[in-house]
Amino acid sequence: MKKEIRVWDPLVRVFHWALVLSFAIAWISADEFDTLHFWAGYTIAALVAFRIVWGFIGTRHARFSDFVYRINTIKSYLIDLAALRPKHYVGHNPAGGLMVIVLLLSLGLLTFTGMASVAPDGIGPLAGTWVESISGYWMEDVHEAVANLVLAFVLFHISGVLISSLVHGENLVRAMINGKKEIEEKGDEN
Repeated sequence: MKKEIRVWDPLVRVFHWALVLSFAIAWISADEFDTLHFWAGYTIAALVAFRIVWGFIGTRHARFSDFVYRINTIKSYLIDLAALRPKHYVGHNPAGGLMVIVLLLSLGLLTFTGMASVAPDGIGPLAGTWVESISGYWMEDVHEAVANLVLAFVLFHISGVLISSLVHGENLVRAMINGKKEIEEKGDEN
């Protein structure tokens, strides 16, 4: 018998969908609408900063301690997933936990390179700092390369969500909307 339990708190869900929207806006507005692009980037930076803090003080399944696993655990999970027999996790599975970390780090790098690329023009919070001395037009190329890498990670993340949803028979997208997942209820064994 299955029962629904609350897994993702409202702050994690709002963070997730605000990040999706902000990244989409930043991607679409790149090279066309600088002000919109900058504000989408600042929003991403603020969201990433929030999520890092929430990863230490948030609810149980939001904390890094709940979903950051050793490399051997991640490898074992991926091998079991390929064999269609992975262990089920209430929160993030080991591969999903790794993807959260990869996305947070790459989005942090993306926003830093974006801010650094405009700092020499006197724009943004890094203007007038030491960053100006390491920045230049090449930073725009780095920013674009990191944006493409983040997009690849996002597509990989979506694929993982779909595969995991199918293998475990759960709707992870719905869970990130309503915060609830279905789990097997352990009944009395008489």
